[in-house]
Amino acid sequence: MRPATLDDLSALNDIYNPYVVETHYTFDVEPMSAEARLEWFKHHDTAGRYRVLVAVSEGRIVGFASSNRFRPKPAYETSIEASVYLSPESVGRGAGSRLYEGLFMALEHEDVHRAYAGIALPNPPSIALHERFGFKRVAHFTEQGRKFDRFWDVAWYEKPIGVKPDTVAAG
Repeated sequence: MRPATLDDLSALNDIYNPYVVETHYTFDVEPMSAEARLEWFKHHDTAGRYRVLVAVSEGRIVGFASSNRFRPKPAYETSIEASVYLSPESVGRGAGSRLYEGLFMALEHEDVHRAYAGIALPNPPSIALHERFGFKRVAHFTEQGRKFDRFWDVAWYEKPIGVKPDTVAAG
């Protein structure tokens, strides 16, 4: 596992775009172009809140995890949206867990308070992964997106980051 580089962007699209055209897991409806992936990548760095990590096996990228801006308004800066995508042959082999472990360890000392994940339903493997990393379901939106001529529900999950027990206000 390592931080993504510009040279990895084509491989990221090779992993991501089948999800676009074959699944409801992402609400993109057109494959991401090289130009769009580059623009997306420009909002990430090797330090700070917004990162992209890649999993490499036998010299080939088999997955990636990212922390992205949650919403554009300034007060949301301490919240990120996390996601992970894997090549089909890597699903169920621990790459997603290793990517999330590395991502959340990297974010521990950043000014990040909450991580969010929107999961288009149904998606039991993604729910299991997020719950394994301490995400809790905080919302369920019905028919939030339309793809493949049907509406899909989305569950939103939340995870505290960087919260130490002695810094949480008593309530």
